[in-house]
Amino acid sequence: MSTTSLKIPEELKQRTVDAAQRQGLSPYAFMVNAIEQTVLATEQRASFIAEALAAEQEMLESGLGYAAEDVHRYIKARVAGKNPERPEAIPSA
Repeated sequence: MSTTSLKIPEELKQRTVDAAQRQGLSPYAFMVNAIEQTVLATEQRASFIAEALAAEQEMLESGLGYAAEDVHRYIKARVAGKNPERPEAIPSA
């Protein structure tokens, strides 16, 4: 494991210590956890954007897309625990 120095304002350091204590963690564990969560969120967002761009490219190449109201209806049914039929792709206008 490598070592990294981190200079933070005293007020933020104290807030970090207080927050770590409330969670029963050391300040070190709290900071590592915070960095890990931020890195994971950044990676997930990058993956989401890459998938969205690939889907857009596929739609542009195929000329097929989905009506927004069909997608919304499908998602709402899935969230409600139902097993709806997937919307059909239609030629985009």
